[in-house]
Amino acid sequence: MEYRNLGRTGLKVSEVCLGAMHFGGPTDEQTSVRILDEFAEAGGTFIDTADVYNAGESEAVLGRWLKGRDRDAFVIATKVYGGMGDGPNDDGLSRKHILSAVEASLRRLGTDYIDLYYTHVWDTATPIEETLATLDTLVTAGKVRYLGASNVTGWQLQKAVDVAGTHGYSALQPLYNLLDREAEWELLAICRNEGLGVMPWSPLRAGWLAGRFHRGMEAPPADSRVAAAAERGLLEAWDYYNNERTWNVLDALHEIAAETGHSVSQVALRWLIQTDPVTAPIIGPRTFEHYVDNIGAAGWSLTDEQFTRLTTVSEKPTVYPYDLLRNFQR
Repeated sequence: MEYRNLGRTGLKVSEVCLGAMHFGGPTDEQTSVRILDEFAEAGGTFIDTADVYNAGESEAVLGRWLKGRDRDAFVIATKVYGGMGDGPNDDGLSRKHILSAVEASLRRLGTDYIDLYYTHVWDTATPIEETLATLDTLVTAGKVRYLGASNVTGWQLQKAVDVAGTHGYSALQPLYNLLDREAEWELLAICRNEGLGVMPWSPLRAGWLAGRFHRGMEAPPADSRVAAAAERGLLEAWDYYNNERTWNVLDALHEIAAETGHSVSQVALRWLIQTDPVTAPIIGPRTFEHYVDNIGAAGWSLTDEQFTRLTTVSEKPTVYPYDLLRNFQR
């Protein structure tokens, strides 16, 4: 396992982040502990969760695992925004909800500090000044060490960075993978300019990039998340990605997997690890077998030609004004 600085900070994290989204839910505690043990044994230090994951049980499972371990050996990230009750102040990024949510997360995690605290989504109902001032008090009090944002637009991220100045966000957690590259249009450029680390979520896009999909399929596997997504109206559903660009990307992934001796998912993850300014993709294994496959993305490299091949085949057509600006900047 290799380690990287989180953006411009001095904090070092493993090049793969273990996502605990399924812990305490689809992944039972015994399997969760096994995955955590193996991740730590492999040199993994960076673990991501959120208060809303399985109604707090993800944090609780992680907290029980941390007991008796060297807390300072791990970088624990969690998030605030989502609804944790039925009251009018049980969600959002108001001072009241943040202060309540952080105390609840600390209790479930069994720790007195959170290394990286994300705002889970942008809150249109709360002034960003209120949110940032509240987060700054948590940093000053030592309950939070670093701040991050997730699921924001370019203007929202830039405004938050500008309002906070030098005491604001150090990280961004966006949707970013070989099939979803819109983050490059603004978000990643902001992260480069402002020195934010980048932790992509859904790096395998709900299984599309995990090796089970290939050209010629007429429907997703019945037991896949992609099949279930159609019923819930989620974007990772079959109809959204069943197009020539997706099959070209998957063709290239399967080819490079054969060339390298690595799995398709490992190649897709490795492309992210080698993409500037990505710090660490967040793997979200549901089973121990998924974990074993995903962690194989660490410790090796794509060749320049393989990296460029994947970058080229997965490039998305841009829209105005990005297409116009790109042509002028060339």
